[in-house]
Amino acid sequence: MQHWMFNCKDISQKVSESMDRSLPLHHRMLITMHLLMCRYCNRFKQQMMTLRNAVRLNDLAQVETDPTLFLSKETRDRIKQSLKSRLGKD
Repeated sequence: MQHWMFNCKDISQKVSESMDRSLPLHHRMLITMHLLMCRYCNRFKQQMMTLRNAVRLNDLAQVETDPTLFLSKETRDRIKQSLKSRLGKD
């Protein structure tokens, strides 16, 4: 390969880096060219995107299943006190 082209190791690093920040245009173009030619790097990028989406969905699911994240401390304390008093009466 030419010195101006990225190799597969470079591409894997750049793909990962691109998920955290914006890369310069010439890097994005070289990555795109490489991904068009290399099915292994293209598969790596797809796997990284799948993992990223799965983590995001998991984070959203945790927020939706934990209602205490949206309650004030006072409200949580009142609920705890109410539960303690109900359990104490049974």
